[in-house]
Amino acid sequence: MENIEVQDKEQQLAKVEETLLNEQIDQFRAEFLEMHPYDQAEVFESLSEELRYRTYTYLSPEEVADVMENVDIEVVENYFIEMNSIFAAKVFAEMSTDDAVDILNILDKNKVASFLTIMDKEAAAEIKELLHYEEKTAGSIMTNEFVVIHAGQTVKEAMRQLRKEAPEAETIYYNYVVDNQKRLVGVISLRDLIVAEGDWLIADVMSDRVVSVDVGEDQEEVAHRMRDYDFLALPVVDFQNHLLGIITVDDIMDVMEEEASDDYSKLAGISDTERPDDSAFSSAKKRLPWLIILSFLGMLTASLIGQFEATLDEVAVLAIFIPLIAGMAGNTGTQALAVAVRGIATGDYGKEGKWKLVIREACTGLITGTCCGIIITLVVFLWKNSFALGLLVGISIMATLVIATLAGSIVPLIMHRFKIDPAVASGPFITTINDIISILIYFGMASVFMDVLLK
Repeated sequence: MENIEVQDKEQQLAKVEETLLNEQIDQFRAEFLEMHPYDQAEVFESLSEELRYRTYTYLSPEEVADVMENVDIEVVENYFIEMNSIFAAKVFAEMSTDDAVDILNILDKNKVASFLTIMDKEAAAEIKELLHYEEKTAGSIMTNEFVVIHAGQTVKEAMRQLRKEAPEAETIYYNYVVDNQKRLVGVISLRDLIVAEGDWLIADVMSDRVVSVDVGEDQEEVAHRMRDYDFLALPVVDFQNHLLGIITVDDIMDVMEEEASDDYSKLAGISDTERPDDSAFSSAKKRLPWLIILSFLGMLTASLIGQFEATLDEVAVLAIFIPLIAGMAGNTGTQALAVAVRGIATGDYGKEGKWKLVIREACTGLITGTCCGIIITLVVFLWKNSFALGLLVGISIMATLVIATLAGSIVPLIMHRFKIDPAVASGPFITTINDIISILIYFGMASVFMDVLLK
């Protein structure tokens, strides 16, 4: 099935490229506009720069807007830069306001000002209304393209308004009700509007149990709220409960992808998400800060080993097992870190749940440490014919795994407590910290076992 889909897309691309190369405008429009907007975006992204220029000529701003709304946000900036400025401004004016704002937020500020100046005044005003909200808040991802129904309207009046405004609205399946001061007072579904009598008042048929989010609330919290309640849309209000906009489920899916990508980058020790079109210099700039910090921590590890130089001189075989102990500490710490960060990100852990997590991870570390310690003890004993050496390595492994697991779960919880993104406690960071801990444990135990090892 997957191969068939790939072949179909390749055929679509080939047909579109052929019509563009031959400058067959009507055939191109027939082939291209027949596709779903998502498929249009995929085909568009595969075109050469020369052929993309022709699409801007052959398609209207409204048609290009449908494509841009489905293009990968990480590369869409390039397409607006290469467009004629007047044409680009018209495309922004035709896009959903929230999608236009998402793209404008990543463009150069001078470019944004230029587009807003050229743009139709009404469209520019709607976009400016959302642009001033802080990034990654409910205000920055909401749309102001929605239908507002007043509590004093009759169902018949509301349906008439809905028919008029629906073409421009983001969604009409749930409609939000306001009072005379534009405060949010209720919600009514399209189904309820259809089945209600025409002369009934909206105030009598709406539900006044409406869940909303504050305009300054973090987008990740908004995603949790929408997931918990299985909403298709969520209203956004200010501190006086005035209805400012709505957030739809498609925007939340984008947020979830963005947050997951952001957390993954931090867990990998990258300060910012790398984009496919980033240059080598740009990628290096994003990776260097953590790598420099980790280099200094690595030097600390090396200096710790240097402190036990005399121990290594007397029992050189100890050096063989340093990578084993440090590697297992890093691996188990990263596993615990991943569980903790995921639980914090999804909101699965309340105050009590966090303590349960720590206790569970401590028990997990004890069980895995004991099992690994016993196995390693036997392997080293059979390999080196030294039970004392096997016991030293085994006990070190057990103690290291317990502490590393605890560190992997506690560090992100502490960071979360101090309002620091727990994903910053990245895998490389935890690994390096656990390297230091494991070296201290291993050589500390070696000092205790020294007399036995020398026999």
